[in-house]
Amino acid sequence: MKIKLNNILHYYLPQIIHDRIYSHIARNTFIWNKPPGGLYILPQYSTNLAALPFYYLSLGTNPTEEFTAVIQAVSPLLSQSQPIVKLILAVSRSKYCKQIIVLWNCDRSLPPKNKWPSTPVPITVIEGESKTMSSRFFPYNVIQTDAVLSLDEDTVLSSNEVDFAFIVWHSFPDRIVGYPARSHYWDNSKGRWGYTSKWTNEYSMILTGAAFYHRYYHYLYSYYLPASLHNMIDQMTNCEDILMNFLVSAITKLPPIKVTQKKQYKETMMQQGTKTSRWADPDHFAQRQTCMNTFASWFGFLPLIHSQMRLDPILFKDQVSILRKKYRDIERL
Repeated sequence: MKIKLNNILHYYLPQIIHDRIYSHIARNTFIWNKPPGGLYILPQYSTNLAALPFYYLSLGTNPTEEFTAVIQAVSPLLSQSQPIVKLILAVSRSKYCKQIIVLWNCDRSLPPKNKWPSTPVPITVIEGESKTMSSRFFPYNVIQTDAVLSLDEDTVLSSNEVDFAFIVWHSFPDRIVGYPARSHYWDNSKGRWGYTSKWTNEYSMILTGAAFYHRYYHYLYSYYLPASLHNMIDQMTNCEDILMNFLVSAITKLPPIKVTQKKQYKETMMQQGTKTSRWADPDHFAQRQTCMNTFASWFGFLPLIHSQMRLDPILFKDQVSILRKKYRDIERL
């Protein structure tokens, strides 16, 4: 109780004082008295409640019907057969995709425009503004849609998978919605929280290598969370996805949402010479265990919530004609 009370005093009092001083951008009583509360509503982002994912139902509004894909690129673009090229082409064919942003955080120089695939939507490349893990969650001005599709460069998704996940997110705009799921547990032998990637009937996290969420979480991640957590992530080059899950669950008090079974994820080597994906690093898993407990300590509790719910398209895997199914390619994957 002492830890939670200290957190409340530490975060709420400055915000209340701020609203008394800067009354022109003060949060009203509706915000303070309705979840998630004034602590998580930063008026510097917007004073329009309709711009926030928590009030769509109360206001009778809806998020925009398009999304922006943000792809983290850390490998050189050497050929048109690389996973990132296939990913760009698949995402660009989604009927809901407005634009694609590539965060070029590779040590190699940016490839010329003719090396990028031709797509029906514009591609914006942001080059090395900040070669940090947290840069993928920075609130770039170029992102104008409510929905953000966060992607790793080696993620494998079809256009059908993207479309279906976006439709699900549109019904749950305050949550993380996506494919790769992970979970947490309490390790009695070590007296600390544990992280697991084992396939079970439960999950509590959706990795942001293939997930939708509201762009407001970029703003909270960048300006609400302390520099100490950002620095830890950047030093480890790990755990930014776990921290985003902690943040969203702490705000919503709800679990993320997994869509459609997808077992093949992060199993292949990245095409960058002799280097392998960070997921193959033996220290990677141990670091994520450390992150879980450091984040729980900062929040004052562990906000992650287990869920057994998975949303699939209608007639998914049912023995009926493929022509009767809306997302036909998903079943074949």
